[in-house]
Amino acid sequence: MRWPVPGSLRLRFLLAVSLWVLLGIGAIWFSAVRIFSHHVEQSYHEELEVHVRELGGLTEIAPDGRIVLSRPLSDPRYAEPLSGFYWQVTAEGRAPLRSASMTRGRLDESIAHSPEILHRLNSGPTGPAITYGYTRKGPAGEDIHFVISTDQSELDRLINSFTRDLTAWLAALAALLLATGFAIISFGLRPLDRLARAFARLRHGETEELEGRYPAEIAPLAADLNAYIRQNEAMIARARVQAGNLAHCLRTPLAIITDEAERLAQHDDSRAAGAVLLDQAGAMEQQIEYQLARARSGAGRKPSGRGVVLPDVVLPILRAMERLHPGKRFTLVSGSDQRAVLPLDPVDYTEVLSILLDNAGKWARSEVTISIDQPHAGGCTVAIADDGPGIPEAQIPQAFAVGTRFDPEVAGSGLGLAIARDLCDAMGAELTLANGAGGLVARLHYPSTSGE
Repeated sequence: MRWPVPGSLRLRFLLAVSLWVLLGIGAIWFSAVRIFSHHVEQSYHEELEVHVRELGGLTEIAPDGRIVLSRPLSDPRYAEPLSGFYWQVTAEGRAPLRSASMTRGRLDESIAHSPEILHRLNSGPTGPAITYGYTRKGPAGEDIHFVISTDQSELDRLINSFTRDLTAWLAALAALLLATGFAIISFGLRPLDRLARAFARLRHGETEELEGRYPAEIAPLAADLNAYIRQNEAMIARARVQAGNLAHCLRTPLAIITDEAERLAQHDDSRAAGAVLLDQAGAMEQQIEYQLARARSGAGRKPSGRGVVLPDVVLPILRAMERLHPGKRFTLVSGSDQRAVLPLDPVDYTEVLSILLDNAGKWARSEVTISIDQPHAGGCTVAIADDGPGIPEAQIPQAFAVGTRFDPEVAGSGLGLAIARDLCDAMGAELTLANGAGGLVARLHYPSTSGE
C-alpha cells in the first residue's frame, strides 16, 4: 500500500475523503450535542416544574402557625446535604421552611411573585442554579412563596459526560472511515500503480510494450500507447534504413567527384580548381557522415524494449577494437559483478562506446582501460582511459567540434567525438573529457531514472 505523495491522485482523493468525513462527523457531533442538550434541559425543567407543584401541594400551615410538609418530597436528593437540589417555602410573618439539603445559604424568593410558575437562572447555595417558583394564598390571605432549584452544574455534568462519550465514539468512527477510505482509494488506484510499473519495465528495456490487463477506463489508454510504441518502432527502423540508403547513394557520386578533383589537381592549368573541389568534397563528406550519424540517433532515449546491459554490451566492442588496433591492450574493469540495465537504445550506446574506444586506441601508447562504476538506481558511469599524451586543457572544449583533428597524421575524420556528443544528448547521457594521470579519460554518465 503506497502512501500519498504531493501532487498525486491518491493524496487528492484522501484529502477529499478526509474533508467529507470531518464535515460529516462534525455535523453529527454538533447536532447530537445540541439535540441532547435540548432534551436534557427540557427534562430538567419539566422535573423542576413537577417538583415545585408537588412542594406546593405538600405544604400546610400547622395550628401553631408554622409551615410544615405533610410528607417529604418524592426525590430523596432534596434530603442530602448540599446535593445541588434545594427547596424553600416562605411566608410573611412565619419562619421559613427549607429542605434538609440546604445546610447553608438561602434561595431568592423574588422568582415566586405570581401564581404562574416562573423560572430563571439564579445563584444557589452551591453555585448557579435553575430556579422555579410561584405563590399561593395562605389561610390568612398571606402570600406563600414556593421556590425549588437545581444546580446548573448537574445539568452541565450530564451534557459534558455525553459530549465526552460522543466525541470519543465519533473520533473512533472517523478514524475507521478514514482508514476505510484510504483502503478503498488504494484498491481503486491499484490499476494505475500496475500501469506505472509497466511503464518502468518498458523504460528500463525489460519489455517491448505495456503488459497486463487493465479496467475498462484504462485499457484504451494502454492499447493506444502500445500501438504508438509499435508505430514509433517501425518509423525508427524505416529512418535507419533510409539513412543507410542515403549514405550509399551519396557516397558513390561523391567518390567520383573526389576522383575527378584529384585528376584536375594533377594538371598545372587546373590544379587550383582541383584543390578547391577536393576541399569542398572533403567538407561534404564530413557533413554527410555527421548528419547521417545524427539521423541514426533518432531513437534517443527510447529503449525499444531491449535496453543496454552492462558489461555485456562492451565485450564484443573490445574484441573488435583489439583487432582494429593490434598491439594495444584493451582492459575491462568492473566495480561490481552486478549487471546494469540502462533504458537506452543499444545501437546508439554501442556506437558511442565504439567511437570513444576507437579514439582511445588511436592515441594510446599501449593500453586502454574501460571501467564501469557500481550501478545504482538505474544510473551508471563508464570511463575510458588511455595512456596517450592527452589534450591540453584549453583545447578540450574544441574536441567536440565537427571536423576537429589535433594531429593530421593520426587517421580519422574529426567527426567521432561530435557524433558521440550528439548521440549522448539524444539519449540523455553526459559525455565529458578530462586529462587523467596517464592520458585522456572520457566519461560516459547516464543518470539515475528513479525520480522520473
